[in-house]
Amino acid sequence: MTIAQANTPLAQEIRKLMEKKGLQEKEIAEKAGYTSKELSDMLNGQKLIRACDIPRLAYALKVTANEIYETGKKSR
Repeated sequence: MTIAQANTPLAQEIRKLMEKKGLQEKEIAEKAGYTSKELSDMLNGQKLIRACDIPRLAYALKVTANEIYETGKKSR
């Protein structure tokens, strides 16, 4: 499995949440403590989204970590 394949369900849900809330990658990256490049790399399969990244991203998106994981599970 590649990084892109591993990230796809989570990255898709993160993008959906960003779109739903009208948030830009730059805003989410800053709130989560990442550079824009780091977040972009995660969402584009260049950098693995680790379990420890989910709470930070959830905080920035103002959702629970479970909301990100639940949709990821449904995508399998």
